[in-house]
Amino acid sequence: MNVVTRFPPSPTGYLHIGSLRTALYNYLFAKRHGGRFILRVEDTDRTRYVEGAVESLIRTMDAMGLAYDEGPTLVDGKIVEIGDHGPYVQSERLDLYKTYAQQLIDQGDAYHCFCTKERLTQLRDQQRLAKLPTKYDRACLALNDEEKQARIDAGDDHVVRLKVPEGPITFTDEIRGAVTIDGSEVDDQVLMKTDGFPTYHLAVVVDDHLMGVTHIIRGEEWVSSVPKHVLLYQKLGFPLPSFGHLPLILNPDKSKLSKRQGDVAVEDFLKKGYLPEALLNFVALLGFNPSGDREIYTMQELQEAFDLSRVNKSGAVFDVEKLNWMNGQYIKCLDEEELNKRIAEFAPDIEGDLLKRIVQVEKDRLAVLSEISDRLDMYTQSPAYDAEILVWKKADKEDAIAQLKGVQGVLEGLNEEVFTSLELIEGAVKKYIEDNDLKNGNVLWPLRVALSGEPRSPSPFELLWALGKKESLTRVNHAIESLVS
Repeated sequence: MNVVTRFPPSPTGYLHIGSLRTALYNYLFAKRHGGRFILRVEDTDRTRYVEGAVESLIRTMDAMGLAYDEGPTLVDGKIVEIGDHGPYVQSERLDLYKTYAQQLIDQGDAYHCFCTKERLTQLRDQQRLAKLPTKYDRACLALNDEEKQARIDAGDDHVVRLKVPEGPITFTDEIRGAVTIDGSEVDDQVLMKTDGFPTYHLAVVVDDHLMGVTHIIRGEEWVSSVPKHVLLYQKLGFPLPSFGHLPLILNPDKSKLSKRQGDVAVEDFLKKGYLPEALLNFVALLGFNPSGDREIYTMQELQEAFDLSRVNKSGAVFDVEKLNWMNGQYIKCLDEEELNKRIAEFAPDIEGDLLKRIVQVEKDRLAVLSEISDRLDMYTQSPAYDAEILVWKKADKEDAIAQLKGVQGVLEGLNEEVFTSLELIEGAVKKYIEDNDLKNGNVLWPLRVALSGEPRSPSPFELLWALGKKESLTRVNHAIESLVS
């Protein structure tokens, strides 16, 4: 079988982290089986459409490295389509949906409904009061052909509904196994709305069939809709694809992941400096684990290992601390040139060589790239502190002054070339400590605070290397003056 998967988001403004996982799993499944991966835009709900959202979606997919074989893409800022099964935007396929809706009507598998919103609301309220399932009561099914045509000719608002037959509807879910739902539990779903647009249910079945989709991988919220889709496949004479419904992504309190408890948009994570490859690695493991004995995987390894049978049925908790750890691991592994390139946007006003030195000092301490902006002042601003914190806990002010003056002399005697090597700087300071039979804490504590202004900071050797000779001596001199004044 030539495997074809698809990712069909709605253009509602941003890409949800759960949608990213859906896209990723579809991508991994297609790549593992040498198949095609399609991007399709489902914009038939015009009330939720956001201008510019399609372009934003395409840019986000590109930023995440999820290359698709067919679908809309951007060329010189304009949307163009690649592939032979377009259009890939549902609002451009309306005539197709109308044709298939009419086929269902002609077969007796769908019917026109003229009920007003007011009547439907009243019907639902009555059913709730009676503690009955809220379903359409098929009032319009009793209309004969002449009555229906007369109302259509008169311009009465109407929809097209699926006529759900009695009896069990069974399908196999690749993650959940066999699922059976009785037709009596399924509502006569609206297929075409009064505005001439299809609902999700008709459009997705028609599009998946015409685009050759063989495997539908999506969130578990769509499980209850599958019986309607199975019926549509059967009534339209389409072969049934395979289904796989993914578990929810949960907040730490086990509620459904939502913006109320933090970021949920992929774009927000990228803006904060999460690396796309780290985010993909993390999201891939939300419900799927290739081996169980490690956390870091390349995309190639994920492709080779991905299998729907190994996707969990239960929800996966979105653990930000774990994501931060994983992102930090990826930051550490970036080569120097690539790291400097990616981090530059978070420190646009810092001179290139200084930024490179800062990045080398701080990279092992970063969970996200944006954290670099919180640490720049240490290197670019004169430190402000109370002189008392310069004194090592096992010493006094006079000792701090003496040690800083001693280091001052050492630094003044070093040529500029020494300051290009972290090892040479460290060696010079440690030699001073050893030659004078001093304790590390007595020397290194006041030196580090003098350079950083903070009780917690990188090592004094790293700071000396990053700041350079001139700035380092300026800060040491300032610390001595603070203590003697």
